[in-house]
Amino acid sequence: MTIKRAETSDPWLEFQQEVNNELEQSRRTMSEIRMMLEQSQAELTRLTQRNAAITGKMQQVQTSFETLPREELRLTFNEALDAQQRLLVMRGQMDKLQSDQSHLQRYINYLEKVQLFVFNEKAISKDVKQQQQSQQSTGVETLAMVMDAIENDRIKISHEMHDGPAQVLSNFIIQAEIANHLVDVDPAKAKIELENLKAAADATFKKIRAYIYELRPMTLDDLGLLPTLKRFFESFAEQNGVEYKFEYKGAERRLVSYLDVLLFRAVQELLTNAVEHNKDYPVKLQLYVQVIYEDSIVRVIVRDNGKGFDATQMDQSGTHGLQTLQQRIKMAGGEIEIDSQPGKGCTVTFQIPAIEPGGAAPEMPPVK
Repeated sequence: MTIKRAETSDPWLEFQQEVNNELEQSRRTMSEIRMMLEQSQAELTRLTQRNAAITGKMQQVQTSFETLPREELRLTFNEALDAQQRLLVMRGQMDKLQSDQSHLQRYINYLEKVQLFVFNEKAISKDVKQQQQSQQSTGVETLAMVMDAIENDRIKISHEMHDGPAQVLSNFIIQAEIANHLVDVDPAKAKIELENLKAAADATFKKIRAYIYELRPMTLDDLGLLPTLKRFFESFAEQNGVEYKFEYKGAERRLVSYLDVLLFRAVQELLTNAVEHNKDYPVKLQLYVQVIYEDSIVRVIVRDNGKGFDATQMDQSGTHGLQTLQQRIKMAGGEIEIDSQPGKGCTVTFQIPAIEPGGAAPEMPPVK
């Protein structure tokens, strides 16, 4: 981003002009992001409706699979796959735009505070200047950690898509060619190949839906946080063969979108970490999640009975995921505590302000 420098020999005035230019450019970018979000939301709605229609069509095709022409089957499956892929891409784009909007808004708030407090008082002490520089540096480092985490998630999903559904889809072509060749030569074997192809397509479709769910659970927008967490937790525990317990207290209420997403992703990451770090632990893994809605906050407790670690040595223990989560919670105005010892499992307790759509951030009580 190019910053126009004021033609002045006064470094203070030059810095002030730089901040003004940066703030103006950031506000223009924010307007562009809002416009893109509106357009993306409209397109997402259209794609969701199209996907629902195609899903209904797929169900009809499955009931008449034996009688429909091969070309119609191929076109229907291609149409369904295209709809899922487009929906997947659009939801990823929405998540990125919302993340960019959130980070940019914090940056704009920071620049506005610089205008208000720094330039209104030129005789600022050296210690305060150093503190501001330190805070700005910390903010940049935090943003870098968050962006790295987001990118790592995308790389992981990209690899899973390549090694899973993408590989199976390439095999579909071979199976279809075999079935096509056997239609006239050996109809019985051709039917078996088509049945195998149908089973593989069904399994792949379920995998793609699972990847879409990981990117952005549709139920998070439709049903809210608690039903989405409960559904994810049940599926996660079944897939990984662990015992689990899910509880909640208080009346659920919708928060601003990014906070519901933050809560879901935090629990998702903590559960995934618990399974990953206890693969070689001989004790049957038990996972516990509790969500508590209070007047001004939402508090979450995630506990496991795994091998644990020394929480006082997090910097040296390679728990980069937990460090990134700490930064995310703090950037949202929340607090987090990590209680773990070797051989005694791990308990993570965090809370964020219960900001409802159109509301202001309440005062945060300390973590209990």
